[in-house]
Order: sequence, then C-alpha cells, then structure tokens
Amino acid sequence: QVQLVESGGGLVQAGGSLRLSCAASGRTFTMYDMGWFRQAPGKEREFVAAISRSGGSIYYADSVKGRFTISRDNAKKTVYLQMNSLKPEDTAVYYCAAKSGGTYSVPNSYDYWGQGTQVTVSS
Repeated sequence: QVQLVESGGGLVQAGGSLRLSCAASGRTFTMYDMGWFRQAPGKEREFVAAISRSGGSIYYADSVKGRFTISRDNAKKTVYLQMNSLKPEDTAVYYCAAKSGGTYSVPNSYDYWGQGTQVTVSS
C-alpha cells in the first residue's frame, strides 16, 4: 500500500504561481512512477504531468508544457508540481498518483491516488 497526501493548493490570481507537494508513505517510493492529474467540475480527469521512478523521464500535457514543472525527491518520498503563469482554465482539483506499470497519461494505469487539493485561479 502507498498513501499519498497532496498539499499546496489555494487561490491565486492569473499569472501567479503555486507549488503542489505530494508526500508518500508506505511501500518503497522508488518503486513507482508518479503523476499529477486534475479534474474540473463537469469534466473528466485529465493528465497533467508524470515523472519516472528515477526522475530521468518526464512528460507533460501540451496545455501545461513550459509553465509547469514536475520533480521528485526520493529521499523525502515527495513529488512536486511547480505551476507558473497560471490561467483560469487551470482551476481544478489536482491529484497525485502512483503507478508501477502502464501508460503514464492514462488514469487507469495508476494504482494509488491522493485525496486531491483544490487550485483556483481568478481572472
């Protein structure tokens, strides 16, 4: 079992920044690739970013490329999502997730999920 707890969400003006954190506990953190997803009201959960177990491979959705940065600290069992130049359309609940196999951008590939943290970007 892996437990994931997100933090760092909040309300920010357009153009601002937030840094989300996801702390993991339980089984070995380095066994898992990590991903960030988001879900806006009335919309499906969508892929945001993912990072491989070693941090050597990183993937982004086109909508956030150049603005968001995913990273991980395996010693701290934590994955981060630095979000810059935020836009109102980034407003959503952000979830971190862990997977041991499957495709990085597909939610069903992920085995464990956090409870989510709300990000609201005002115009």
